[in-house]
Amino acid sequence: MYECKSQTFNYRKLPTTSVIIAFYNEAMSTLLRTIHSVLEMSPSVLLKEIILVDDFSDKVYLKTQLETYISSLERVRLIRTNKREGLVRARLIGATYAIGDVLTFLDCHCECVTGWLEPLLERIAENETAIVCPVIDTIDWNTFEFYMQTGEPMIGGFDWRLTFQWHAVPEQERQRRKSRIDPIRSPTMAGGLFAVSKKYFEYLGTYDTGMEVWGGENLELSFRVWQCGGSLEIHPCSHVGHVFPKKAPYARPNFLQNTARAAEVWMDSYKEHFYNRNPPARKEKYGDISERIILRDRLHCKSFDWYLKNVFPDLHVPEDRPGWHGAIRSEGISSECLDYNAPDHNPTGAHLSLFGCHGQGGNQFFEYTENKEIRFNSVTELCAEVPERQTYIGMKHCPKDGTIIATNLVWEFRQDGTIFHPHSGFCVTSYRTPEGRGDVHMAPCQPSDKNQFWKFER
Repeated sequence: MYECKSQTFNYRKLPTTSVIIAFYNEAMSTLLRTIHSVLEMSPSVLLKEIILVDDFSDKVYLKTQLETYISSLERVRLIRTNKREGLVRARLIGATYAIGDVLTFLDCHCECVTGWLEPLLERIAENETAIVCPVIDTIDWNTFEFYMQTGEPMIGGFDWRLTFQWHAVPEQERQRRKSRIDPIRSPTMAGGLFAVSKKYFEYLGTYDTGMEVWGGENLELSFRVWQCGGSLEIHPCSHVGHVFPKKAPYARPNFLQNTARAAEVWMDSYKEHFYNRNPPARKEKYGDISERIILRDRLHCKSFDWYLKNVFPDLHVPEDRPGWHGAIRSEGISSECLDYNAPDHNPTGAHLSLFGCHGQGGNQFFEYTENKEIRFNSVTELCAEVPERQTYIGMKHCPKDGTIIATNLVWEFRQDGTIFHPHSGFCVTSYRTPEGRGDVHMAPCQPSDKNQFWKFER
């Protein structure tokens, strides 16, 4: 946007930065692309160094060949771990060596563009307690073409499985900002791309080193900065491209363990909503959190209730009334449950179906609210509906809390075990397809039809 291009900066008043890039078995081409883009797109007076942290890679080209290449580059340092540490601890190793005023963390498959750094450093000079993220643009996985976002950036959120989600900027945040280039407050960060004052990062307790390999650290740090007096922002004038791999380059088995750890430390009683939607997480061994609890007390951090009301008020807080949330099992096809497998490109583009009951929450977790909605809140907040003159059960975005719900979204769980839809006058019915697969549709209510009997189960 033109307002960004017209900005000027007094470099003498900006802090310096150390850019920290942790990697494990990264392709040489993408790693070097990241390094060169930082060197070439960052004013030399602001860039103290690039610290590369090799987290025990075993690729031959990342040994002598990498060392030889970077030996000719100024301000690039390479640190190697002597065992696999995981993203969190690898980054912290880099941070301990950093000499810049600001720590700027980047992933190892990025490309910085002109003007990416100055807005981040200027904002931290204005407010040392702000963690500031760039707008994350997409680099195509197949062609490596750079696609820069030109409209309003998205902000970070999460669902109640503690999976990161992108959201549009809420109207109240638009009203708060005085200009299109003002930083945008964001409830959460996407992950690895952000700048933070080194002094403030240490005061805030750095990363939680009890987290293993990858996953959950972005939400944990997001909750912590907001609850402990800081802020998390996205700067619309800072852009960094990111390659989103088709599949994870290495195993990430600790995601549930890490998110359970974040929930235990920061979410207070709201952690039950997370556990309800991730039953296996209740059995996760998330390690000793006593030091993190002490940190929370020492920093006089606010409650998660405060966070929801003041930072992420648009997030629907589930009711999870006893007996009215969980899997909805068919009595007619007793091994199968209502299931919603939302397509990635269109969360409302699939129908409710039947699938073998798996007890893992997720796409088989529903809640029945006091407004008589059947809500699904993994990935996004959706409510069950029956489109006009149709017999399938679709999903649409739920109305905002406090608004009058459409009659098409009202359901009645009746005492005889049927789920009645007053608007269509039909009942939810399980059946077998000609291929023998279980499925579900709406049909006239038959009091003796076992295929119309359902029950919630944890």
